Amino acid sequence: QVQLVESGGGLVQAGGSLRLSCAASGITFSVYRIGWYRQAPGKQREFVAVITSTGSTNYADSVKGRFTIYRDNDKNTVYLQMNSLKPEDTAVYYCHADNRWTDYWGQGTQVTVSS
Repeated sequence: QVQLVESGGGLVQAGGSLRLSCAASGITFSVYRIGWYRQAPGKQREFVAVITSTGSTNYADSVKGRFTIYRDNDKNTVYLQMNSLKPEDTAVYYCHADNRWTDYWGQGTQVTVSS
């Protein structure tokens, strides 16, 4: 059974930091591309960051320079370090794993940034 479990969300003041974790089980983690997406109330889910199986990364323009995605294949975990948080970063953050044949979503973790 495949599971992606996000954690690390919470309430933080603007300018603060959080680190999200996405722990995977039931898949050969190292061959999957892992991404973070977010969905704010009343808005569509949007791309935040992604890391490939080889470690290449890409970020949405809105988070470049503030967020860092990295992975630890020994722990089957991907992290999203979020610094200089803004109220507009408030959303449910979802982890997504995909390869050529299939993809999976986590259940999400809430991030709330107060002004």
